[in-house]
Amino acid sequence: MDVPTTSGMRRTASGHEHTRELPEAHALPPEQVAVRLHVDPAVGLPSREAAERVTVHGPNRLAEPARRPEWQKFLDQFRNWLIAILLIAAVVAGAIGDFKDAVVITIVLQVNAVLGYLQERRAERSLEALRRMLVPTARVRRDGEVRVVEAHTLVPGDIVLLEAGDRVPADGRLLVAESVEVAEAALTGESQPVVKSVAAVGGNGAGRLPVVERTSVLFMNTALTRGRAEMIVTATGMDTELGTIAEELRTGGEPPSPLQVQLDSLGRRLALLSGIAVLAYAVTALVRGDTLSDLALRAVALAVAAIPEGLPAVLALTLAFGVYRMARHGAVVKRLVSVESLGSATVVCSDKTGTLTLNEMTVRALWTGGTVYAVTGEGYGTDGTIDGQGATDEQGRGDLREAVMPFALCNDARVTDDGIIGDPTEAALIVLAAKAGVDADRTRAELPRSGELPFDAATKYMATFHTDPNGATRIHVKGALDVLLGRCTDVLMGDGVRPLGDALRAEVVGVAARLGGTGLRVLGAATALVDGQGEVSELPALTLVSIAGIADPPRPQARDAVALCRRAGVGVKMITGDHADTAAAIARELDIRGEVVTGAELDRMTEDRLADRVDDIGVFARVAPEHKVMIVRALSDRGHIVAMTGDGVNDAAALRAAHIGVAMGVTGTDVAKEAADMVLTDDDFSTIVRAVHEGRCIYDNIVKFVRFQLATNIGAILTLLGASLAGLPAPLTAPQLLWVNIIMDGPPAMALAVDPAGDDAMRRPPRDPAERILGAHRLAAITRAGAVMALGTVTLLALARPRVGTDTALTMAFTTFVLFQLFNVLCARADDGPVLGPYQLRNRTLWLCLVGVLAVQAVAVQLPWARTVFGTVALNPAQWAVCVATASSVLLAELAFRAVRSAQRR
Repeated sequence: MDVPTTSGMRRTASGHEHTRELPEAHALPPEQVAVRLHVDPAVGLPSREAAERVTVHGPNRLAEPARRPEWQKFLDQFRNWLIAILLIAAVVAGAIGDFKDAVVITIVLQVNAVLGYLQERRAERSLEALRRMLVPTARVRRDGEVRVVEAHTLVPGDIVLLEAGDRVPADGRLLVAESVEVAEAALTGESQPVVKSVAAVGGNGAGRLPVVERTSVLFMNTALTRGRAEMIVTATGMDTELGTIAEELRTGGEPPSPLQVQLDSLGRRLALLSGIAVLAYAVTALVRGDTLSDLALRAVALAVAAIPEGLPAVLALTLAFGVYRMARHGAVVKRLVSVESLGSATVVCSDKTGTLTLNEMTVRALWTGGTVYAVTGEGYGTDGTIDGQGATDEQGRGDLREAVMPFALCNDARVTDDGIIGDPTEAALIVLAAKAGVDADRTRAELPRSGELPFDAATKYMATFHTDPNGATRIHVKGALDVLLGRCTDVLMGDGVRPLGDALRAEVVGVAARLGGTGLRVLGAATALVDGQGEVSELPALTLVSIAGIADPPRPQARDAVALCRRAGVGVKMITGDHADTAAAIARELDIRGEVVTGAELDRMTEDRLADRVDDIGVFARVAPEHKVMIVRALSDRGHIVAMTGDGVNDAAALRAAHIGVAMGVTGTDVAKEAADMVLTDDDFSTIVRAVHEGRCIYDNIVKFVRFQLATNIGAILTLLGASLAGLPAPLTAPQLLWVNIIMDGPPAMALAVDPAGDDAMRRPPRDPAERILGAHRLAAITRAGAVMALGTVTLLALARPRVGTDTALTMAFTTFVLFQLFNVLCARADDGPVLGPYQLRNRTLWLCLVGVLAVQAVAVQLPWARTVFGTVALNPAQWAVCVATASSVLLAELAFRAVRSAQRR
C-alpha cells in the first residue's frame, strides 16, 4: 500500500521513496539518479519492488482517452444552425405533404452525420497508433539477472540493456554508453543520429534542456543506430516525452474549418430570411383576407422555399470531386472539409526533415588537394558527379580515389537497392566514394579490416586498420575535423603530401568554416602507413586527405513550390528540431524569408510577444513538440488559417492543432498520418500547392451554388409576394415550386460542383478567413437577381393575362421563372469581372444540364399528360420567345450593372 509523504514522493511497502519522474535527470550524475531511485545498477530492482512500483506509477503504456458515449458523438453532428434549420424544413415539408423534400433532406443529413461521426474517432486512432509503436518487450536487470520482460511492466528504477537496432522502451538516464548513437528524427526532427554519452548536461540551474540537447538521456520509441547502452528508467507511460505528445493529442482541440464557420453563419442568416419571408407573406395574406388555413399552408411553403435544401448534397459532391482530383495528384484527404480549409490557408508551417528535404544525407562538397569540389546528385542514389573530375583525367580520378578511400573503408554502412543499412551519414560517404569510382564493398573485400577503433563521443573519430599486400598496415580515420587536425602532421595537396604548417592549417580551417557556414556538417578523413600489423590502441601521426561537407538536401521541387505559395499569398514557415545554422541554410536555398528563432528564444517569449513577432519569423529551429503547438496557436490568434506539415511523432500534436494537418505518406509515422487531415502519398511539398489550388476552386464552386440557389429562392419568395400585393393569382403552384426545386437542385447545381477553377485562382491572395459566404457584396447580387426574376415574372403575368387569358399567362410566368435560372447560372459562375467570356464554355457538363432543363421544361408545358400534372397549357413559338426574352433580362441586368461599376472604378 502506498503512503503519501510530505516531500511529494510516495513510499512503497518496502519503505523506499521515489518520484514519479526525474525531470532533470539529464543534469544529474548517473550514480545520483540511481540513489534517488533506490536501485543498485549492478543488481537491478528486486522483482517484488518492481511489482510494487507498477501500482504506484501504473503500467508503461499511454493512457486511454476519455470516451464519450457514441450517441453523443452522433448527435454532435447536428449542432449547427444550417443543419437545425434543414431538420425543421424536413419536418415542415412532411407536414404539408411535400414528402419528396422531407425524404431527400433527411437522407442527406443522415449521410453527413455518419461521415462526421466517423471522423470523431481520429484522435482515438492517433493514440492507438502511438501504442502500436511501443516496444512489446525489453531486456532488464532484475534480482542480479538479465531478463526479458514485457515493456508495459517497466517502472522507474529498472535497468534496461540496449544494443544497436533496439528501440528504447521508456525514458531513461544513461549508465553505460559505448559508441552510442540514437535516431531521434521521429521525436525531435533531428535528421542526424544523436551521439549519446553518460556525461551530465545542463546543470547549474539550467533546468530542463530541449529534448535534442539531453544527450545523457534516451527517450521512448527512439532507436539505437550504433553502440551498446545501459540506462536507468526515469519515466514511463504518460510521464515520458512521448506521453506528453499523447496528452496533447488527447486533450488538444481541433479548430473548426473556415467552411464550417461560414456554413454556421449562413444558417443563421437563412433562419432570419425565412422568418422575414413568412412574416411578410402572413401580413400580406391577412390584408387580402385569405383564410387562416391557406395562409398557414403558403407561409410554410415559403419558409421551406427560403432554405437551400440542396446545399448539403451539393457541398458533399463538390468536396468529393475535389478529394478525387487531389488523390490523383498524390494527396489523400481524410476529412472532406479539409480540402476547402487548405484552399483558404494563409500560412503553411512545414517540418524540414523529410518534408522540405529528402531526409537522405548527401555529400554536397569535397575538399582535397587544395580544391573544393561540388558534388551533384541527391540522396542515396549514386547518380551524380564530383565537379572538376574529368572523365579522361586519370590523375584527378586517382587523387579523388585516394581522397575518398578513408570514407569507404572506415565505414560500417551499406547501400542496397532496398535502402541503407547503418548510419545515414556513413551511407552518404559510401555514395560519395561511388561517385569517385570507388566501390566500397569490393574495396573492403580487397583490403579486409584487421582492427578498428570504434567511434566514441569522447574521441570523436573512428579508425580502421587494413593490411596491405606488402605487410604494412594502412590506417584510415574519419571524424571531427578539429580532432583530426590535432593528430595530423601532413596534408595531401595538389603537388603531393606537404607538412601541415600554420598557413596550411589556417587554409584548412577556413575551408571548413566556409562549408559550415552554408549549413553543411563537416567531416575530415586522414590516413597513415605503419610497418607491421600496427597497434590498434594508439594512432600514429596522420595525413589529412580530404574534408566532406554533408547535408540533408532540399527536395528538387520544394523551391518552386515555395515560390508558388508566395505568389498565391500563402506564407511558408520552416519548423524543425535541427540546428539553427542548418535550418537557415536550407531556408536560403528554398527562399523562405524571415528571421530565424530557436526554441530557447521561444521559451523566453510570452504568448502575446510570440503572436506579435510570428509573422516576421521564417524559420523556427531547435524546437520541441510543444513549441510547434505554440507556433500554430500564435498564428491562429493572428487570424491565419494554418496548414501544418510533418512526418514524425513530434509533429502529431501540431498537426491536430492546425486548421489542416498534412502528413507525409512515405516517411511519415503512423501517429502523424492518423493525426493529420491529409496524407501526401509522394511526400512532395509541391503537392500542397496543387491542394491549395484545388481548395480554392472548391470554395469558389460552393459560393457559385449558394449564389445561384439563393437567387432562385429569393426570386420565388419575391414573385409570390409581388403577385399577392398586385392582386394577381399565384404564379407558382405547389407542384410547380416542387418542380423548380427538383430541376434547380439537380443537374445545374451539381454541374457547378465540377466547375473548373478560374485563371486567377493562384494569382489572388487567400480570402479573408472572416469573409462570409453571404457577404454584403454577394447578398446584394443575390437580391438583385431575385428582384429581376420576380419583377420579370410578375410583369409578364400582369401584361399577358388580359391578352392570352389567365391559364396561358400563368404557364408563361411559370416557364419564364424556370428559364430565368438558365441565365442566372451564368451570372453566378462569375462572382466579379466579365460575365461572358471563354470561361463560360469550359464546363461542358453545365451546358448539357442546361439543355436538359430546357428540354424537360418543354415536356412539362407541351405534353398533355405533363400539363395535367403541372396545371399548364401549351405555348406557341411566339409565347416561348417572349418567355426567353424576359428570362434573359437577369443576364442583361447583370451585364449592365458590372459595366457601370467597372466605369466607376476607372
